[in-house]
Amino acid sequence: MVPAYREGAAIGAVVAELVAAGWDVVVVDDGSPDDTAAVAHAAGARVVRHAVNLGQGAALQTGIDFALARGAGCIVTFDADGQHGVEDVPALIAAVDAGADIALGSRFLAPGGAAGAGIGRRLLLRAAVRASNLLAGGTFTDAHCGLRAFSAAAAPALRIAQDRMAHASELLRNVCRHGLRFVEVPVVVRYTAYSRRKGQRGLDALRIVFDHFFHAGGDRKEGRTHG
Repeated sequence: MVPAYREGAAIGAVVAELVAAGWDVVVVDDGSPDDTAAVAHAAGARVVRHAVNLGQGAALQTGIDFALARGAGCIVTFDADGQHGVEDVPALIAAVDAGADIALGSRFLAPGGAAGAGIGRRLLLRAAVRASNLLAGGTFTDAHCGLRAFSAAAAPALRIAQDRMAHASELLRNVCRHGLRFVEVPVVVRYTAYSRRKGQRGLDALRIVFDHFFHAGGDRKEGRTHG
């Protein structure tokens, strides 16, 4: 399942690679003003569209709901910008088949796993890991890798309420809150000029932390859960 916003330049190659490997692909076009939806469809994906841009977290949850409604037993999330490799998907699914509720891709467990990332980005990623572990109450080696797999049975506990980028920390928090069995699988994230232009900056990271604390506080105050 691939969430996408303004990815017309990259989504075709991403979908084509997944389809060629034999996977059923769902792309959630999150209100893109470009040809993301048309390109994804032409490459072989099923496409679900948001009328307006709601954020990556919302797009992921829409895709998860779509896949579950069609009987998916295991769901893999995959970025739209070409950073992930289809060759990493089988290992994630195998981990779920072996009994994990969720398999989390980790670029820090693979030699050269953050291919093409500069020093500044590596430092930001490491800081995000520390912050997410504090927020989630767990110990993970990667925080915001969008390549992951989980079983249909685990999906209710992982339900995403954060519409935008804080969903990644929220997901890890839900893993810990619900005692889900998780494993981390080495994957390679390939940073290109295109993906670096679209990547997070330091200010974005601060916003993620703020959103996570604000939302988590609201959950405790109002007695809400994500399960």
